[in-house]
Amino acid sequence: MPWQEQSRMSLKQEFVTLAMQEDANMWELCRRFGISRPTGYKWLRRFQQDGVAGLVDQSRRPQQMPTQTPPAIEQQVLALRDQHPAWGGRKLRHWLVTHGRETVPSASTITAILRRHGRLDPTESAKHTAWQRFEHDAPNDLWQIDFKGHVPLEQGRCHPLTVLDDHSRFAVGLVACADEQFATVQVELTTLFRRFGLPRRILTDNGPPWGTPHPDQQLTIMSIWFLRLGIAVSHGRPLHPQTQGKAERFHRTLKAEVLRPPLAVDLLQSQERFDAWRTLYNHDRPHQALAMATPASRYQVSPRPFPETLPPLAYGPDDEVRRVARSGQIQYRGHAYFVSQALRGQRIALRPTLVDGVLDVYFMYHQMGTIDLRHPEPTLVSADPLAV
Repeated sequence: MPWQEQSRMSLKQEFVTLAMQEDANMWELCRRFGISRPTGYKWLRRFQQDGVAGLVDQSRRPQQMPTQTPPAIEQQVLALRDQHPAWGGRKLRHWLVTHGRETVPSASTITAILRRHGRLDPTESAKHTAWQRFEHDAPNDLWQIDFKGHVPLEQGRCHPLTVLDDHSRFAVGLVACADEQFATVQVELTTLFRRFGLPRRILTDNGPPWGTPHPDQQLTIMSIWFLRLGIAVSHGRPLHPQTQGKAERFHRTLKAEVLRPPLAVDLLQSQERFDAWRTLYNHDRPHQALAMATPASRYQVSPRPFPETLPPLAYGPDDEVRRVARSGQIQYRGHAYFVSQALRGQRIALRPTLVDGVLDVYFMYHQMGTIDLRHPEPTLVSADPLAV
């Protein structure tokens, strides 16, 4: 695994947190993180004995966290707020309590301290009204994937790729990408799939490389890859950002806490900032929607491993299989039917229904549409099961 590309401490902390989860498969975790089992058990033992400090490489000088006690409680609160400018009274109080601070004031008192010292912007506070959101029952039931636009750097631009587990709010990935092309995204998602396994479903918007605004196209190269991996795909409805409400909220937090001046120099420095903040977000930052628990405390890796070779397409004995031409069409009984240009070269199936003369068209388990041969000029009527 490319350990040199991310903070070693971040990955060590993430490993031991996942290894301590109930029913964790130690052998599989070590394989996914690219370490030996003796090394994995060594890290786990050191973490249980000494906490995060035990994960510091023994040959290096340990990293120190500030331990000095501020002269007054207000100074303590303000110092923590300065470290996390987007945290409110409840998060600050929870952090102080869980980190063993004595005489911690109430959340409302902390909010008053922040307001008295000019740390709160009323216009920003008004934006933080919670949405009522649906939550999936288990980790990896659904991942929300998106780009947080693109942000300027001193050298070029950064396209932050975000991958969020719906159940736990665990930030599976936060990657500084140079572009939003399929090849770039595929490489980064492959790394995440190898480490965390495959989700059952992925939710994205309709923009590239995830989807297409053209209803007659339906699938993209990206969604075809997901389907080949056995991952179901859903797209949010256009003009309904609340469909991906957790991703939108995550992006807002990312903007407030990371994507602010000073600008990063390049993609490498952006990734260093992302890695440090992702560790904080997953393992240390209290999450209000989780009753002030951390996302890592509710996340477990997926039991579905990433297949290094895509499984072959398999259809039933009653299916009539056709290969999609370069034009995106198939030929059947003297008629041409447009399916999708993204499927060119792939095999699809025409499957009989309970109605004689009516066929459903499938790519794997995804229904593309229906053909009614009873009409003089039959056409493929598209289905749209991807929108939610």
